[in-house]
Amino acid sequence: MEPDHFVKSQQFTPNTHRDLYPSIDPSQPSLSQKDKVIIITGASQGLGATGFVPAFARAGAKAIVLVARSADKLRDVTEKISKEYPAVETLSVPTNIADPTSVASLFEKVKAIYGHADVLVNNAAIFKAVAPVKDVDQQTWWAEQTLNLRGTFMMTQNFLKLLPTPETPAKIVTLTSGVAYEVFPTLSAYGISKLAVFELMTYLALENPNVVAVALHPGIVMTDMTLDTFKPVALDTPELVGGVGAWLAAWEGEDRSFLSGRFVSANWDVDDLVKRKDEILNGNLLKMNIDAKLGAAQFSK
Repeated sequence: MEPDHFVKSQQFTPNTHRDLYPSIDPSQPSLSQKDKVIIITGASQGLGATGFVPAFARAGAKAIVLVARSADKLRDVTEKISKEYPAVETLSVPTNIADPTSVASLFEKVKAIYGHADVLVNNAAIFKAVAPVKDVDQQTWWAEQTLNLRGTFMMTQNFLKLLPTPETPAKIVTLTSGVAYEVFPTLSAYGISKLAVFELMTYLALENPNVVAVALHPGIVMTDMTLDTFKPVALDTPELVGGVGAWLAAWEGEDRSFLSGRFVSANWDVDDLVKRKDEILNGNLLKMNIDAKLGAAQFSK
């Protein structure tokens, strides 16, 4: 398999990237998160620790709330960020996002300290139920839905409920995957969970005009979750994904709201996306759809 196989086969913009580039550099003023509070799940390792947390710290956030199950790993990430970005407040909150009580406790802390958060990055996920549907362990399969889908749902719902008014602007970046729409045998649990959270962003965009909610495919980054099959093509960097996340959640510059409720790949050039804005909106592109012409009108004479 060629190293750029998936980048090319899933290409939507003329230009593609596998590493940080100027337009998504979080340190530029147009991507500033000054005075903003950011919540990042799965912040103790993988893309959370190496991509999103550093990116939003570089963007000058007021505070970053780091969420994951491991208190020890969260402590390590928090200490590293505090040393490198001393002006950015950090709040480490060990949380099981699949547990309603744990999620409620997290948001009680956020409310008590900050009132509300401005940006939510739904990054946490597990990827363990790898087997054909007829053979996969039922409990493992369902546990993947519980954390990946229910956990993302509960984080999102609590985040929205904490906003001061229905008009308060907010940003939500939720990690999806290419397997949300491209079927790979043995990956039903992960694929279905990532399709579901993609659709969740579509509902959010329609129900909450004040929220920019985007489903972000991170490309293929080498992490503990990367299967052996994909390791030869896992050349996307955490900095790329973190930078695109920061760009999607930015408050200044180009309008990102046209991407709300839609699928975006970290490999796609963001300037090219902006150039295709009218085409995306008029064609209702980058959403799930049935590839068929439907409706009674097509059969009328």
